[in-house]
Amino acid sequence: MVLYFTSSVVSPAGFIYVGKDKVENEELIKYGLENDGAFHVDKLSSAHIYLRLAEEQSWESIPPDLLTDCVQLTKANSIEGNKKDNQTIIYTPWENLKKDGSMAVGQVGFKDQKKVRRVLVAQRENPIINRLNKTKKEEYPDLQIEREAHLQALRVKDRAVQQARKKEEAKVARERREKAWQKDHAYDDLFSEETVAQSSNQDGNQNMEEDFW
Repeated sequence: MVLYFTSSVVSPAGFIYVGKDKVENEELIKYGLENDGAFHVDKLSSAHIYLRLAEEQSWESIPPDLLTDCVQLTKANSIEGNKKDNQTIIYTPWENLKKDGSMAVGQVGFKDQKKVRRVLVAQRENPIINRLNKTKKEEYPDLQIEREAHLQALRVKDRAVQQARKKEEAKVARERREKAWQKDHAYDDLFSEETVAQSSNQDGNQNMEEDFW
């Protein structure tokens, strides 16, 4: 089961989700989306909180109020961390999570420590947690199918972009050929006019000679 929360501090609303237990966390680790933000209490056991970001958004520029919602919810979902003040919450993009066979269920590492950020949470903010809890929904999604559908949509979009690029490249190439042809034949009409004029002059001169004789 996955718990879903809606953050109304931004527009459009933020979409936050969390596994109910460490087994569900394993599924979220395995079938997340590349652009999702992943949150966890530093050095303590806690739920894995995920923020679904739009394709054009970045984990590095999460709006401050939305970030506050995420770190507060992360702190609240740690049995030990929820009771303590001044807890550090770490977050990183989902694609930076690292999982290997030596790790316990629900445990993860990071591929690149440079992509891990930290936020100090002074204390639990009950108004924030209460607001988020009012939006909580429990669902049983097939995370694997959701991920495959997402990847398929990305492939379709990528093909469309490639086709548009090829079309634009063909248009540019055609315009270049047309300009090159125009440049090579820019004086064709002028030469034709000169030829006609020379021919007319020759005919005129011949006529004058015939008239003279």
